Amino acid sequence: MTETLFNPKTHEFAEFDAETRRLLRATVNWFESHGKVRLLADSRDRVWYSDFLDFIKSERVFATFLTPAAEGNGDPNKRWDTARIAMMSKILGFYGMQYWYVWQVTILGLGPIWQSANAEAKARAAAALDSGEIFAFGLSEQAHGADVYSTDMILEPKTRGGGFTASGGKYYIGNGNAAAMVSVFGRRADKPIIDSADFQRKMTDEEYSGYLFFAADSRHKNYKLQKNVVDSQMYVAAFELDKYPVAEADILHTGRAAFDAAMNTVNVGKFNLGFGAVGACEHAMYEAVTHAENRILFGHKVTEFPQVKSLLADSFARLIGMKLYSERAIDYMRSANPNDRRYLLVSAIEKMSVTRTGQKIYEDLADVIAARGFENDMYFPMAMVGMFGLPRLEGTVHVNMALSLKFMPNYMFHPSDAALAALRYLPGAAPKGAARAAAEALSWTSRRVTPRAGNLVPKLRDELSSAAYAPVPTRRDAADDEFLWRQGPSSGLGRIRFADWRPVFEKFAHIPNVAVFLEQALGLQTLLAAATPTRAQQADVDFLFGLGELFTMVPYAQLILEQADIAGADAEVLDQLFDIFVRDFSKHAVALSAKPSATKAQQTRALDLVRRPIADATRFESVLKQVRALAGQYEMNP
Repeated sequence: MTETLFNPKTHEFAEFDAETRRLLRATVNWFESHGKVRLLADSRDRVWYSDFLDFIKSERVFATFLTPAAEGNGDPNKRWDTARIAMMSKILGFYGMQYWYVWQVTILGLGPIWQSANAEAKARAAAALDSGEIFAFGLSEQAHGADVYSTDMILEPKTRGGGFTASGGKYYIGNGNAAAMVSVFGRRADKPIIDSADFQRKMTDEEYSGYLFFAADSRHKNYKLQKNVVDSQMYVAAFELDKYPVAEADILHTGRAAFDAAMNTVNVGKFNLGFGAVGACEHAMYEAVTHAENRILFGHKVTEFPQVKSLLADSFARLIGMKLYSERAIDYMRSANPNDRRYLLVSAIEKMSVTRTGQKIYEDLADVIAARGFENDMYFPMAMVGMFGLPRLEGTVHVNMALSLKFMPNYMFHPSDAALAALRYLPGAAPKGAARAAAEALSWTSRRVTPRAGNLVPKLRDELSSAAYAPVPTRRDAADDEFLWRQGPSSGLGRIRFADWRPVFEKFAHIPNVAVFLEQALGLQTLLAAATPTRAQQADVDFLFGLGELFTMVPYAQLILEQADIAGADAEVLDQLFDIFVRDFSKHAVALSAKPSATKAQQTRALDLVRRPIADATRFESVLKQVRALAGQYEMNP
């Protein structure tokens, strides 16, 4: 890679077009001219960032980056470009999660609008963006949280002239104090309410018919702003609508489409959380390393202490992994189409695994920077709350893990590996490792016999062709990612197929700990085939969460290696990263084996996944040298 960490003072944004480069550089320059002293003071004093929004308005940043081409009135610079949105998310995270938040919530608020067939509402949104306005996403409620079926935002049909009056409250609504348009989810008073306790049953269109999304204006007199529910510079609103007039022109979605709009909006919006985490961790890493390298204790630099060396080497490797995964994830998002919906797993892992890794890095760097991390002239404490918040926004880790698990059978068992299912008939007392050995043999050989078998059996051939994808290209072109606003129904996840994940691991198997991790991943295949979760376990969220911890590490590692192959990555850093992955996989395997509901076969197979990473002192010192070289490379303007 041309640079290990993002340095806003030297980064040229060369992968983007001229106008995008100009706006990204203008954003960096605004923060650097604003200065660190004022940035931190505004955060401490909870100053609403009107000056930042004035900059956004004058440069038309949100209007350019967040208006799809179809709504851009011919402006060649307006498009929904996931790559440059991700870069902006990283920049804003680098300087302050509060600035990232006003951008992020505007993206969520726009989601139901850009998906709508309501041309008038979309034109209003495009004009509001041009005027420098921000947006909000009115889904959550204090009493119901993610249980949107039970919403208390009630719309009463008007007896004359059509339309409704809306009454009810929303909670945790970012930008709810100043949004020109708030996309609000509610239900009609004259239609049935879905019993959320019965959500696993297939609902009818009539049951969905009473739910809808509509657009509200936070400045309307019937929009009652109550308070900011957090003690922060950002504004996370609680508001009430009191007989708020909702005209037909305000309706964005009705029925099942309203639920799809909510899910599809989150699919797009939550992707940005990982990039905010990357930016915040990069800034924190500069501060922590600079401090530790320049502090002498007991005659030694802090960076020479053995425990600090381990923390820094692991944190650096984890951060490079976050960056590699995220860059490759952009390509999957931008290449998505109705026949390739793998982006749904990619986005869930971006939100869940990348942000949790960021939290882990922050925890470890806190042990490196120690008391200095609490001082009032440091970026580190300002971003700390945000780093603990990111894994819990846009669906908790549990929600995204549950979503990821829906893809596990099709991901882990490519159609060519169907023969692995026979392993479930092995006796529970099979010798340790026998099932894994059989699984590996079947896996390697099945890929060679697949074409012939597919030709002989038409049904199998159809199944195999459904998993055939063209290679996902690198996507930094100036294109409009219009599919993200026509994702369609949010159902059908079980029909999504995945290409074979093993070849990229084989390609990097010369790196010692990649080879060890591949053994573990193949062992997970064996566990799933030979000790399949029972029906009761499939309803046990705690058990499934333990299984999901193992599963999601595989696609996370896959995309890291894919990006390493595309863009280049230091082999020693990758080995250090997979040293961590081997340890983490082993930890999760032990935890799964200890689950009270784990069967005897599952306990045995889980412990068979435990491996010891391959240590290499030379590699470790080489990685540490790269980390220590970060000292003094970046300091925000005062």
